[in-house]
Amino acid sequence: MRRSGLWLAVATLWAVCIFLPPAANAAYEEGTVAGGGKITGTVTYNGTVPMRKIIPTKDQEVCGGVRDEPQVILGDGKKVVDAVVYLKDLTKGKKWEKPKKTPELVNHGCQFVPHVQVVPLGMKLAIVNSDPVLHNTHGFLIKTTLFNVAMPTQGQRVEKPLSRPGVVRVECDAHGWMLAWIYVADSPYVMQTGKDGAFTLSDVPPGNYTLVVWQEKTGAKEIPVAVKAGETVALGSVEIK
Repeated sequence: MRRSGLWLAVATLWAVCIFLPPAANAAYEEGTVAGGGKITGTVTYNGTVPMRKIIPTKDQEVCGGVRDEPQVILGDGKKVVDAVVYLKDLTKGKKWEKPKKTPELVNHGCQFVPHVQVVPLGMKLAIVNSDPVLHNTHGFLIKTTLFNVAMPTQGQRVEKPLSRPGVVRVECDAHGWMLAWIYVADSPYVMQTGKDGAFTLSDVPPGNYTLVVWQEKTGAKEIPVAVKAGETVALGSVEIK
């Protein structure tokens, strides 16, 4: 009995270690950056834009009909909109200017608005249903559920904490085509590109880093960068594919 009890305890501990989600990174340390540098560039995409077929199977009066949606949004000159650019594993640096308002993810017309957003680690996300139909907003970090919110009522609003860093995939369990992405940032060295595809990361402490350019279809592209005091690392056009 003692031996079987010991094996049961070992098996339970193993299961916990395997299936628990990874712990959040060490807390970011804010401070004054002496001789900070800058990293600039523009995210571009030169291939044929892949399309995603949307086939609403229910609630068509709210959700609309069959349509194609681009999986890479482009501005002028093949510039990529909604790419997320950040420095990997940076735990110390400039002061973090976090949003004063709670970020929102709105179920609207059976789509998530915004489709991509960046939210600082530790903030809450307000999930809102503006539709007169039931939605079930389900957020995953890899395979781990971070939030799972049933929203049967129009105007319903629920806040959930974002306590783990990384790329969160958001789906609706009631409308399988709905999709959104949230990058939960563990440092302020991050930005989301606009129509010009441009990015600037400023006040970077001198050192060697890995710059990551993430886009929902192409995934993550890593670029080594060396930042010198008071200088700008101009990467020019950063092509993803």
